[in-house]
Amino acid sequence: MNWQSITFDWNQARAFLVTAEEGSLSAAARALKLTQPTLSRQVAALEETLGVTLFERVNKSLILTEAGVELAEHVRAMGEAASRVSLSASGQSQQIEGLVTISTTDVMAAYLLPDILRDLRRKAPGIEIKVVSTNSVSDLRRREADIAIRHVEPDHPELYARKLRDARGQIFAARSYLQRFGRKLTKEDAPKLDFLGYEDNEQLIGYLRAMGLDVTQANIKLSSPSLIVAWEYVRLGFGLGVGADEVADRCPDIIPAFEDVAPVTFPIWLVTHRELHTSLRIRTVFDHLAEGLLKVRAGTNV
Repeated sequence: MNWQSITFDWNQARAFLVTAEEGSLSAAARALKLTQPTLSRQVAALEETLGVTLFERVNKSLILTEAGVELAEHVRAMGEAASRVSLSASGQSQQIEGLVTISTTDVMAAYLLPDILRDLRRKAPGIEIKVVSTNSVSDLRRREADIAIRHVEPDHPELYARKLRDARGQIFAARSYLQRFGRKLTKEDAPKLDFLGYEDNEQLIGYLRAMGLDVTQANIKLSSPSLIVAWEYVRLGFGLGVGADEVADRCPDIIPAFEDVAPVTFPIWLVTHRELHTSLRIRTVFDHLAEGLLKVRAGTNV
C-alpha cells in the first residue's frame, strides 16, 4: 500500500459523510456535537485537500456533486470499518473493570436481577453495572446496551445469543381480588373479569383468547406500558395480569387465578455483540447472568 498517497484527515472525511447523510451543516453539527463553523471548515478543508467540490449550495440546501456522490460511498465504507474497529477495541479489553450496560424488562430488573447483581458485585467489584429498564428490544449493534435479556431469539449474525431456558407464565390475581368470588376462577368467568392492560392491548387480548378466555377491550379498564406498574396494580387487586411464575413467587399476595387455564412457556435469551463477547468484563457479566438466571426456578405459590 502506498501510505504517502493517503493525504486527507479522517475527521474531515467524517464531517463530509455526516453532512451528506444529514443533508445540512446544522444537522451534521448537532449529530457530531460540533459547532457549525467548525464543521464547515472541516468540509472545506477536505475539498481543498482533494481538489474537488463536494457540495453545491442551492438556497439553504447542500446537494452532492458527482464527485461528492462517488466519495460518499468510499467514506461510508470507511465509517463502517471505523465502527468495527471501535467494537473490536472494546472487545479486546481484558480488564475486569469498567461499565457494562444490561438491557432487560422492568419486571426482571426489579425482581430477578437484584440477587444476581449482588453476587456479581462480590465477584467483580471493579465492574460498574448500568441497568437499562425497557420493555422494547435494545439495539445492541448500535451499542444501546452491551448485554440484553430477551424473550425472542435475535436473528442478526453480528449478535451472539444463548438460550438459557424456558420459563413458565400464567394469569395471576391478588388474593384479595379472588376473595370476591370465594374460589379460583374458570374460563366461564372471563367476560365479567377485569384485566390489567399493557402497551398493546389488542395483542394481549389475542393472547388471552388463545388461552380460551372470551375477553374484549371492555375487560381492560386500566393499562400501563410499564410491566412493573401493571404488576403492582394486580397486587393491589385492580384485576388480573399475565406474569412469570418466578416473579409471582416473590409476591405472596399474588396467586394463579384460574383452575382450568394451562400455563404457557416463554424463552429467556441472553444476547451480546459477537465482538464484545471477547471482552473479559463483558464475558464475566454475561456468564454470571447466565449462571444466575439458570438458577432461578419457579416454586409453588398457592
